[in-house]
Amino acid sequence: MSSTNGTADPVPTPPPAVAAFLALLSAQKGYSPATLAAYGNDLAQFEAFLAGRDLTLERPRAVGRDAVRGFVAELHRCRTARVSMGRKLSTLRGFFKYLLQKKLIDADPTAGVRNPKAEQRQPRALNADEAVALVSPAPGSGAAGDAVAACRDLALAELLYGSGLRVSEAVGLDLDDVDVSQGIVRVMGKGSKERLAPLSDASRERLRLYLRRRGELSPALTEPALFLGRRGGRLTRRQAGRIIDALAKDAGLAKHAHPHMLRHSFATHLLESGADLRSVQELLGHARLTTTTRYTHLDLARIMGVYDKAHPRSDESESS
Repeated sequence: MSSTNGTADPVPTPPPAVAAFLALLSAQKGYSPATLAAYGNDLAQFEAFLAGRDLTLERPRAVGRDAVRGFVAELHRCRTARVSMGRKLSTLRGFFKYLLQKKLIDADPTAGVRNPKAEQRQPRALNADEAVALVSPAPGSGAAGDAVAACRDLALAELLYGSGLRVSEAVGLDLDDVDVSQGIVRVMGKGSKERLAPLSDASRERLRLYLRRRGELSPALTEPALFLGRRGGRLTRRQAGRIIDALAKDAGLAKHAHPHMLRHSFATHLLESGADLRSVQELLGHARLTTTTRYTHLDLARIMGVYDKAHPRSDESESS
């Protein structure tokens, strides 16, 4: 078994049934390349485990419930995070359901195999002062060393915090997706689901400043990406992560910060300020309300309000 931490290398050539399953997810479900890679890695990891038992997904009828339970036991032994274990089991369930539909197996070996009890961990978030400090670096900080990069970095940070975008959604934006004058951004979320997200006043101002100088990062008029790297191509998730961490250090924050922490902060601060839970669900692009409820233990009877009344940056802009 090559890895039990969710980072197993995929087999060079997946079994035909696995390849067909992934192709179906891409064509019918519209899953992103990252999601498809995660499914592929989970199945490759299971295939590697089966090899130690002289089994293979090339012959799925021979794979029984004991093999699935043994896989789960091996994940436990290697102390795989419970959320990762749950995802791997979900992948196996989807795959074997597909095999049943295609009549490639006679029974589902995942039937009766329960998910491990989820760890109740609250998302990490910055408090409002820390979040505002991160997107408002002090004069002379490292971010100010390169004026063009500084404009981009602060526009990115404001968008992540002010609109609650996933980092993949932010770096995937094209110029045509942002309407600064109307204060909205068109976001392509998970599962190729499109939504409109509002821009805070601070975010609109940061984007205006950045867009005036964006051409200095890439003279090529054919590049559609909103956020550009130093070489003129689309900014990557890894680069965005380094940018947010650098801004946190420039702001003097003691904790390590990453892009998803700003998304958590966005949701937490809205809810703490009285925003409606379902409105926050829509803003975050969550398919299920239960996903959004991770952000709060507040009494739902007093969770009310809307974005422009609840978000700290909107309040700050209106009062300035």
